[in-house]
Amino acid sequence: MNEENENMGGKTYAKIVKEKGEKQIAALESDRGGFTPRGFGCDGTPEQVEFLKSLAHHFSPYDLSTFEKGYGGVDIGPLKAQYEGIPLFGFIPDSQRYFDFHHSPNDVFENVNKRELELGCAAMASFLYLIDQKL
Repeated sequence: MNEENENMGGKTYAKIVKEKGEKQIAALESDRGGFTPRGFGCDGTPEQVEFLKSLAHHFSPYDLSTFEKGYGGVDIGPLKAQYEGIPLFGFIPDSQRYFDFHHSPNDVFENVNKRELELGCAAMASFLYLIDQKL
């Protein structure tokens, strides 16, 4: 959503949902690479962090074990000021190879590991399903 350009994408998204009067109950960002999923972080209240931790058992069979207070992400940050109390969740992939690609000539779609990307997508889809069922 263009964080590298003064976060205009995140700011514009927040502006549009406000203008439309949309209700936002949570936000999820994935901006740490398309590597093997490890879990999720939550920028929220202690109760929201505990909610996040309560979901961990659904993911432990798949070796996703990081469910902690953390950072949601720059792109969803503008929603926090607009929606008091909204939890901001951040997808956490394995970070060991992040700087092998991030903002380098290697940072091209052809270098994305298809299976790792699919696993991350499945983790995020499952996470959103659980949020929908609980919030």
